[in-house]
Amino acid sequence: MSGYIQRIEHVTVVGAGYMGGGIAQVMAMAGIPTTIVDANPDATARQHARLLAEARDFEDRGLVAAGSADAVAAHLIVADDLAAAVAGADLIEEAVFERPEVKGPVLASIEAAARPEAIIGSNTSTLPIAELAAFLTTPARFFGVHFSNPAPFTPGVELISHAGTDDAVVAPVEDLVARIGKQSARVADKAGFVLNRLQYVLLKEAITLVEEGVATAQDIDTVVRTTFGFRLPFFGPFAIADMAGLDVYKDCFATFEKHYGPRMASPAMLTELVDDGHLGVKKGGGFVVPAGDPAALVAYRNTAYARLAQLLDDLGPAPL
Repeated sequence: MSGYIQRIEHVTVVGAGYMGGGIAQVMAMAGIPTTIVDANPDATARQHARLLAEARDFEDRGLVAAGSADAVAAHLIVADDLAAAVAGADLIEEAVFERPEVKGPVLASIEAAARPEAIIGSNTSTLPIAELAAFLTTPARFFGVHFSNPAPFTPGVELISHAGTDDAVVAPVEDLVARIGKQSARVADKAGFVLNRLQYVLLKEAITLVEEGVATAQDIDTVVRTTFGFRLPFFGPFAIADMAGLDVYKDCFATFEKHYGPRMASPAMLTELVDDGHLGVKKGGGFVVPAGDPAALVAYRNTAYARLAQLLDDLGPAPL
């Protein structure tokens, strides 16, 4: 059996700003005793007051379950300094500024104060975990635990192990993520991981479209949120391609390659699937959709899109 914590019962979040504070709110709302600590006691006290007020506002507006604000008040703990905050924690989540020269010394201080069996996570958005692990003398208990903004409402969490991470520390965090009502995915240690590699590539191409005069920023946002972005709450890019038809995608990539060069050529993985007769829903299955009768999937898709359209109607346009 591993010498690391098997079930996480107490969490400390180091850095109680927008992201760290949101993570702490989620933990406390789920009944997990959660300690926060920021740069100094005054800053920590200000963030604590903000988080309590936010939790009450969320509940008053019906955004979280009844009793959530009381749960945050009961389970959110303030520490005067990092050593005191970390000493009793099972998981310490670092959520300070996204710069290695800031994160590195903080992680070293966390390690020095943490119990040997405690797990250490980083909420870095893009920095390779192995680079941060170099600041630790016991990197086996360290990996990326990346929540997304805003943490109280966004369900996905990336779990990023570096080459030296002991796999025994990942399962207890997966269990914790499920207990607080989030969904986790294990991803490899490459800069930006999955979320931000995709998100930043989309933004870069969107900016290029503006620079080329194809559309305004406002019109591009309209296209994204009302077309493929409309599907994304329910299906990722692989499932969307499977439902559209992988042969169609292959043909479209041929057009893109003709006009934009090799960077937009059909990926080998897609070409091989099509050549082997896997066209997605229409025939043979695809990336993630198995072969078989697609009726239930299509019915779910249609219901999901209709319900989302109704929700957007109810909410009205965003106040941009």
